[in-house]
Amino acid sequence: MKVKKGFELREVCGEHIIVAYGKENIDFNKVISLNESATFLWKKIADKDFTADDLASLLCKEYEVDEKTAKHDAQALLDKWTKVGLVE
Repeated sequence: MKVKKGFELREVCGEHIIVAYGKENIDFNKVISLNESATFLWKKIADKDFTADDLASLLCKEYEVDEKTAKHDAQALLDKWTKVGLVE
């Protein structure tokens, strides 16, 4: 997977949000707010190909979380990002 072109992480009033820009995202009308761990992951994978296992590995290295929980959470996040059209 890869983050779709035209999405960028911004900090607004202390909140981390994903904003869309460019013609290809002109119809994107959602505001995507990220928590601390999702922001960490986004920064790590922004310009790279990645899998749910890559996200889980990053979570295990950064946070005190077991592999099973990290894989579950990473897949859930990736499913959400896919559903709203942030990744392809």
